[in-house]
Amino acid sequence: MPEPEPEHESAVHYTEAADQQVRTLRTRYCRLRTGTGAPVAELEAVSLRVRFGAVAVDAEGIGGVETEPDYRRRGHMGRLLRRALAGMAQRVDVAFVSDGIEGVYEKFGFVNAVAEGVLVVPVRAVERATGGDAGAAVPGVRSGSATDLPAMVRLYNAAHARRPWTLERQAGWNRLVARATWQPGSQILLVHAHGALTGYAVLEGRAFGDPVGAVVADEVVAQDAAAAARLLAALARRCWQSRVSEFTLREPADSLVGRVARHMGCTEQRGFRPGGGMMAAVLNRDALVRTLEPELRRRAAARRQPDPDHDTALAALQHGDLVPDDTALVRLLLGHWSSGDAEAVGAAVPERYRALCAAWFPGGGTASLPVPYAHRLDRY
Repeated sequence: MPEPEPEHESAVHYTEAADQQVRTLRTRYCRLRTGTGAPVAELEAVSLRVRFGAVAVDAEGIGGVETEPDYRRRGHMGRLLRRALAGMAQRVDVAFVSDGIEGVYEKFGFVNAVAEGVLVVPVRAVERATGGDAGAAVPGVRSGSATDLPAMVRLYNAAHARRPWTLERQAGWNRLVARATWQPGSQILLVHAHGALTGYAVLEGRAFGDPVGAVVADEVVAQDAAAAARLLAALARRCWQSRVSEFTLREPADSLVGRVARHMGCTEQRGFRPGGGMMAAVLNRDALVRTLEPELRRRAAARRQPDPDHDTALAALQHGDLVPDDTALVRLLLGHWSSGDAEAVGAAVPERYRALCAAWFPGGGTASLPVPYAHRLDRY
């Protein structure tokens, strides 16, 4: 018996379900359905608080995008995205995509705005830096559990408070990989000093019985260099026990832990994808620039002299007379590009605003703006 033909596109309608709490994130379900209520396509709009330097803004992220097999290649996903983005623009001024199909989201104003990076640390480098034996136990390091998450969240927010793209973790945050049959889930290492948490590491879990091919830390956060060194030594010990010569650290190179790893000796591996992941789109340019005005003034203050054109330039930025391309603007605001990077690809800056734009948009990894980074455990 042949399969019934899908209903005509005109019979498909759009719905949004009420917000629901999913793993500490508020999630709105945006759907296309047929006249009889059969599902056609669906996506999730996740509520986030995302950093643009020292300022955290309300945003929404797109995830869980799916079209039912019988309705694919008929334009339904584009229709759903347009309706969902129109609704998002009524609530927030910027949207994000953690992971997507390359060549799709670019059509809706999204652009890659974060580089993917890891640090690869040799065990021998840690041994030389600490003067210890990689196989010896590291004093003050112990295993942790989900009960330690509140203190870990406070330490994480303190360490990454001004890092662009970083999500501000809320009370009750728990995006650790759960333990399941044959899988140990995320593993936690903690360092304490004087009764207070000073550092932690979250290790990527492997399936039980898998051959050990790598030791990977999804994140390592420390309050001071001593705690960072202990955690790196503990990771080196894990490698020594598994007969692995190096470990991978998913942390930005300009973080405290990243700087300690660089001092010990490591290799940074960074990739700049053309599309499909770590993407952002400006939904309401004027409102976003107004919200970020304190952040732009903070960056400009690094020049230590007032600029008489600041207010004029800010108005030009809001109205699109300065950096008219929204995809360039979001890259500049997040620090994926510096003003020099933008000019190198044809985004001309008027001479009178060039010095101010260099301060507003210094690029990530500078004294006034850390590298933009999307931590693995916050991806949705």
